[in-house]
Amino acid sequence: MRTIQAKPLSVEAFAPYGTYSDLLHPTGMDFNGFYRDQVLMPLSGRMPVAFSPLTVRRAERKIVTSAEYHNYTPEGVLPLDDDMVLHVAPASNEPVPQLTEAFLVPKGTMVCLRAGTWHLAAMPVNVEEGHVLIVLPERTYFNDCHVVQYAPEDQVEILL
Repeated sequence: MRTIQAKPLSVEAFAPYGTYSDLLHPTGMDFNGFYRDQVLMPLSGRMPVAFSPLTVRRAERKIVTSAEYHNYTPEGVLPLDDDMVLHVAPASNEPVPQLTEAFLVPKGTMVCLRAGTWHLAAMPVNVEEGHVLIVLPERTYFNDCHVVQYAPEDQVEILL
């Protein structure tokens, strides 16, 4: 098993995987408290966007044992009540656990993962049980979700 260090979000480091915005401390054009278009999630077709709550539990060790990707859609991830660690790897036809990176996503920061980016659920840092808002086109988890389990030698432990 390999270990990696979780790093803070930065535009440059996270660019291969997507975009993000701190929704609790927005920047840009302030229209009387409204900050427009902070995170863009390109979609096509007539499929509605679904907002789904996800409850995640803190583990003693943050070990990446599996990952998923979506071919045709990005995914929005918004940690609601705790800072979270999010692991990602570049889009590819085969799993690339050796390219896994981890980012510390502050609560209230919306992340939009590019289509094809390997990832799985965010992991809470401070609380036993955290809550995440997942944004995907309706039924993506059924019709465009490819999950792989990593062999023990391919698993990655994330250090804070």
